[in-house]
Amino acid sequence: MPSAVSVPGASVALSTASVYPENCAAAFATAARLGYDGVEVMVWTDPVTQEAGALSALSGLHGLPIVSIHAPTLLLTQRVWGPDPWTKVDKSIELAQEVGASTVVLHPPFRWQKEYARDFVEGVALREHETGIALAVENMFPWRARQRDFEAYLPHWDPVPQAYDNVTLDLSHTATAGSDAMEMARVLGGRLAHVHLADGLGSVKDEHLVPGRGLQPCAEFLEMLATQGYAGPVVVEVGTRKLGAEERELDLAEALAFARLHLATAAAPAVGGVQ
Repeated sequence: MPSAVSVPGASVALSTASVYPENCAAAFATAARLGYDGVEVMVWTDPVTQEAGALSALSGLHGLPIVSIHAPTLLLTQRVWGPDPWTKVDKSIELAQEVGASTVVLHPPFRWQKEYARDFVEGVALREHETGIALAVENMFPWRARQRDFEAYLPHWDPVPQAYDNVTLDLSHTATAGSDAMEMARVLGGRLAHVHLADGLGSVKDEHLVPGRGLQPCAEFLEMLATQGYAGPVVVEVGTRKLGAEERELDLAEALAFARLHLATAAAPAVGGVQ
């Protein structure tokens, strides 16, 4: 059943990546059935994720806004929209504009994308200024092999010290990196524009567990967001690819309930007037 609890200023959206290997249409249907407030579209090989008309039709059919577009800047989406990384970003911006999304989420360049990385910070700022779309650069993590770290991203996997106006904070990635999610959010302040809600145990794998099943301070993080008046979306981005349909739905319902509970806990008025 859809949750009846919502928090002013905070919306809980579902990433289409959370239903993989099911498709984009299934993600919209699942989000509507469970009571999510919106959807983040991961641009993928699924052609629907690349077509504004198809996405707008799904949005209208299910009464769910598209809050963000995740650009195809992952290793697994290198062939989507061709090899040029700026083309991927620009097409993602165009898609966001056409479907009414205010944000494009993107990863920092890989180390071997030297030309792209050289102008990345300036290119992001220029496109934000020209289009009005927030390009929220996501925190990543060092790659680890044989107990050694490999810095795979430029200018760095950590966006906090970089000159980005908008940042996405992913709590599965903070687990893998060994980062302090609470401190990152405090330092970012108003630059924290987007949240990917997940969890992790701190392994070398990017686990994307249901919040509450790992070691990240997911509850405290959400409560801090609500207390500080965070008004951006909280996007559930968890891994369910090994699950059957029923188990997937249960996990996504649990993630939504977790987010609702802890956003509402911080925002609820004190009982009896006690502060």
